[in-house]
Amino acid sequence: MQKELEENLKPSDSLLDDLFSTQEKRDDDKREKVMQIPLAEIDEFPNHPFQVKNDEAMQIMADSVKTFGIQTPALVRLKPDGRYELISGHRRKMACEIVGFSEIPCIIRQLSDMEATIAMIDANLQRETILPSEKAKSYKMRHDAMNRQGKRTDLTSSPVGIKLKGKQSLDELGDAIGESRNQIHRYIRLNELIPQILNMVDNSIIRDKSNLQIAMRPAVELSYLSSKQQNTLLEEMVASDSTPSHDQSIKMRKFAEEGRLDDNVIHSIMQETKPNQVEQFKMPKERISKFFAPGTPMQEIEETIVKALESLHQRERKRSGEAR
Repeated sequence: MQKELEENLKPSDSLLDDLFSTQEKRDDDKREKVMQIPLAEIDEFPNHPFQVKNDEAMQIMADSVKTFGIQTPALVRLKPDGRYELISGHRRKMACEIVGFSEIPCIIRQLSDMEATIAMIDANLQRETILPSEKAKSYKMRHDAMNRQGKRTDLTSSPVGIKLKGKQSLDELGDAIGESRNQIHRYIRLNELIPQILNMVDNSIIRDKSNLQIAMRPAVELSYLSSKQQNTLLEEMVASDSTPSHDQSIKMRKFAEEGRLDDNVIHSIMQETKPNQVEQFKMPKERISKFFAPGTPMQEIEETIVKALESLHQRERKRSGEAR
């Protein structure tokens, strides 16, 4: 009995550590440290809104990582299952995978879901080029995270000239990322577009002339159309190889709100002559589609036809000269 009492009164190792450790050591234990974590133990952030492509820029980054290593650690948080969730450093992680590294230096940080979402978005918004689709998804994710903390959603107003009393979540989000509340609202509206039309907004930024492009303002107006109406419009755009102007988009939204936007109305609006529009020669795509692989961009088709006609014209001129 005496021995058991002595054992119970004996201070534990953790208690002794607390008694004899210095404040400096305790502070040091709380500091974040950089650790090498196996890539196989790191999971992507759920619904990560930023594109990570193995393109030319990624190859340049991979070459740098192979030569100099990772200069800035990635940021992760520990998951309940013992694995890690990547908060920032998705491009660095891919570069490590490309060059064959098995680990990446990481900072492990305790973050709530909202804190993790905000940290992930803020880190990626520092990139040099951000596509409209990436801003649309990331702004919505961050706005939703703020709303889950009890803040209001005010996305039912017009994308221009929103006037609400008090400082709402869009204002706070704007203050945090340096955008006006109206611009944030426009980007969030883009999430209502079908993927094909949202890609056209991205094309207008990267100036991809091989595919259809549409500016942001008309795209915002089109976001108020139903998915069915947008798909009908998409067929019209592909058939005419053109996109609606801002005025045409406003007109379509008005007809949609009035319940009068059907296939015939969309076709009629798309047939209207746009300001400064140059008359173009058009040919039904089915007449020439058999000569090209499926999915060939219209610009490539046009260039091929023009070259074929030029070649034919040169042969005719040569033949006429020989006949003389």
